[in-house]
Amino acid sequence: MSSKIRVIVVDDSALVRSLLSEIINRQRDMECIGSANDPLVAREMIRELNPDVITLDVEMPRMDGIDFLGRLMRLRPMPVVMISTLTERGAEVTMKALELGAVDFVAKPRVGLASGLNDLAAQIVDKIRVAAVAQVRRAPVRDLVQTSGGVGGAAHAVAPAAALLGRLSTEKLICIGASTGGTEAIKEVLVQMPADSPAIVITQHMPPGFTTSFAARLNGLCQITVKEAVNGERILPGHAYIAPGGTQFHVARSGANYVAVVDDGPPVNRHKPSVEVLFKSAAGVVGRNAFGIMLTGMGNDGAAAMREMKDAGSYNYVQDEATCIVFGMPREAIAHGAADEVLPLGQIAPALVTRLRGATDRLHHRI
Repeated sequence: MSSKIRVIVVDDSALVRSLLSEIINRQRDMECIGSANDPLVAREMIRELNPDVITLDVEMPRMDGIDFLGRLMRLRPMPVVMISTLTERGAEVTMKALELGAVDFVAKPRVGLASGLNDLAAQIVDKIRVAAVAQVRRAPVRDLVQTSGGVGGAAHAVAPAAALLGRLSTEKLICIGASTGGTEAIKEVLVQMPADSPAIVITQHMPPGFTTSFAARLNGLCQITVKEAVNGERILPGHAYIAPGGTQFHVARSGANYVAVVDDGPPVNRHKPSVEVLFKSAAGVVGRNAFGIMLTGMGNDGAAAMREMKDAGSYNYVQDEATCIVFGMPREAIAHGAADEVLPLGQIAPALVTRLRGATDRLHHRI
């Protein structure tokens, strides 16, 4: 028998602390070993009790959750699940928390807190379980200080605009799937893509209300334009389109153009949006003009459809285990025989751009 996952709950609301503690203690494989009403109390509790995971409220007295998270990830990196409010401000702060190293987040309801949290119980404990096995790393200084307005550090060196991918970009489509740890992994890929990149379509497991902030944050960092996908819009080169939280997103063709389809389809593999939905559409619509990228995440969403993409002629990249926060989805993609290359996160975009340039050169020689 393995030991239970030991959790500390940090929240300024006595009701939330009580509810979360009760939800955790109902599980056979975890226990709440303490709760704190602010980060200063939590700091001492963490030192004394050495938990496996903490849940952390974003907005608290004396020191807010983001300041505390930043200090924690510099000095004593550990798995953290953020408890966020479902507001525009809450979404922006949550994106910052993920940037600082939080493994995942839960969006708590604004009304009906007791019933709402109990409705989310399965999601909460699932995310605690994932956090307990996640590979947590000390955040680099550049990520702790960088919030907007450009990209710093060698790992985020942007591919030169001189890539001149040109005509090829109108034919090709890059498809990205990710879950836990994916917000930062997606950023790592997108900031390295040149302005004339082929269009990029992305499914990141995320609830409604958070993908708007995610897209806006990425748009401020990248040479390409990053936005939420809108049903019926043309998918253009030099743009990345993110599946809106709580919807299904796939691609279709209208004449010579790719178009976005965003609808209220049912969950697939328990997810909405689902990587399976996006990748399956790419297999059927884009075929050999597609590139697939599978990034960090728990579970197997998208693995079977990525193999369908490969069988249809796509070229696929999968993130390696050493650089994943959670290796579940990449492992499953590899097991399905869907990967052409398994690479560290920082090498995926350069490898893709090099391959695109090679295809462009071959096209020019034929012309």
